[in-house]
Amino acid sequence: MPSARRLLARPRLSSLRATFAVSFAAVAAVVTVLVGFLSYDAAARLVRVDQQTVFEDVVQDLRAQVRQDALTAQDFAASETDGGPRDDLIRPSGTVVQVLGPDGTVVDRGSPPLPVDADDRRAASASTAGRLVEHRDVEVGGEVFRTATVALGGGRGAVQVAQEFSGTEDLLRELQQRTVLLVAAVVVAAGLFGWWLARRITSRLVRLAGAAEDVARTGRLATQVPVTGRDEVARLGRSFDRMLGRLAQSEDDQRRLVQDAGHELRTPLTSLRTNISMLRRINELPPAAREELVADLAHESRELTDLVNELVDLAAGQSATEPPQQVAVADIAEDVAVAARRRTGREIVVRAAGETLVNGRPAALQRALSNLVENAAKFDRGGTAPIEIEVTGEDGGSVRVEVLDRGPGIAEEDLERVFDRFYRAPAARSLPGSGLGLSIVREVATAHGGEPFAHRREGGGSVIGFTVSGT
Repeated sequence: MPSARRLLARPRLSSLRATFAVSFAAVAAVVTVLVGFLSYDAAARLVRVDQQTVFEDVVQDLRAQVRQDALTAQDFAASETDGGPRDDLIRPSGTVVQVLGPDGTVVDRGSPPLPVDADDRRAASASTAGRLVEHRDVEVGGEVFRTATVALGGGRGAVQVAQEFSGTEDLLRELQQRTVLLVAAVVVAAGLFGWWLARRITSRLVRLAGAAEDVARTGRLATQVPVTGRDEVARLGRSFDRMLGRLAQSEDDQRRLVQDAGHELRTPLTSLRTNISMLRRINELPPAAREELVADLAHESRELTDLVNELVDLAAGQSATEPPQQVAVADIAEDVAVAARRRTGREIVVRAAGETLVNGRPAALQRALSNLVENAAKFDRGGTAPIEIEVTGEDGGSVRVEVLDRGPGIAEEDLERVFDRFYRAPAARSLPGSGLGLSIVREVATAHGGEPFAHRREGGGSVIGFTVSGT
């Protein structure tokens, strides 16, 4: 069985963990790719713009210099001494310098040599100092250079300057590769972390699912649900545990109800069978015995009918299906008193004090209060003192209901059990009743957030009642 449970739970676990891990990795991948792309794009743009700016500055400085000074091609030729115009061009950024003579021939080759075209030759023979041949990219020795040609003016030649850009692109490509590797590493790490996190999170869900499957398979509601932590999963576990507890309690109550009902039904059914068997010889019985037999049958039928009705009310839980509403308990007490006076002929006194308006179920409250009044009338049959109903509004919006009589009272040893189902005190077993009336009072009180109570009344009699919560 445990292996079967693991087989049932494992696909769900794997699916949930895989989904969590893949989702975590996907989110991490999207974020990492986005951040990596934006970072690379910003870095590449910054590097390219910076390099272009440096080259533009070199070209502009060269143009300004040749416009200011009447320089010749020899001034830019390589020399053994430092400090010439050529060094001013090379020093800032490692610029390649190549000098052209007036006829466009190369006077001093650069390293590496730069190509010379017709535009460069025209610049060498140009009369205007600082004339610029637009920048262009050329490939020299497998490397890409950006070149520009500046005329010295007066037909004195020109200076070609170039800066290597392919090295920068190689650097950016390497940065791009490293970014891709970093993204891949982050995605893998995110997937592993997501798997670990999913395993940590779902472990309690798996145990909870195992408990639910055990309950579904075995039908045992008394299964212990493992609960740890304070998060939503823990709340779910505690709620599930409480639900199982309530279901187990309800199952136990139903089982006890069936057992107790079967026990209580045996007595009237046995009596009925005995009396029915006597009906076959009713013509042989004297008139007095006939009357006694018929009366006994009627009495047992009424007892059985009352018992079945109370069992149906208790088992069906009618009070729980009635919608709650705002109701004045004092008004219910007046209605119960009117009906009780008509049925019993007894004097019923109702006293109310304070606010008795509660949110409750009127029919259930009326049934509970009627049971208390009928119970008082049954045990105080020959009494002349009135039965009293006291309804008192208490602090917090709750209401206290008491029914007082001057009957024989309740023995001390019976006070704690009078609200149990089918319990009947030894002194009351000869009286009619099923032993369910006060248990219904307890059910109604509990359903309304209150509790029943019973105690002996000073001067004789008993006080039985219940409280109702105001909410």
